[in-house]
Amino acid sequence: MRHRNKPTISSPFRRRDNSLFKNLAVSLILHENVKTTCSRAKIVRARVERFITKAKQGNLTARRALLRSLGREGAVRKLLEELGPRYKERNGGYTRIVKLGVRKGDGADISQISFV
Repeated sequence: MRHRNKPTISSPFRRRDNSLFKNLAVSLILHENVKTTCSRAKIVRARVERFITKAKQGNLTARRALLRSLGREGAVRKLLEELGPRYKERNGGYTRIVKLGVRKGDGADISQISFV
């Protein structure tokens, strides 16, 4: 059964997709909002919320796991020093997705994902 397994956008291109979502997650962490398509925003939301939950632990193990997942020291530092303490009392729901309309070139639904 496929309960609670969300489909990915393009499974034959898993390496490319993982790189794209990692870069979107890093951009969201550093800039605190990103405009992208709705389906990409939903996938990035799940990843970023897991990263923030991990950052709330604030220990060396969490730091190493985040660095392994994100690969950018600046993003890990911001997660541990700013975002983790900011959401210390909140249990999930750290991000918000707002639909902005359609992209002019191809008609794709565009959303903005940002922190609450």
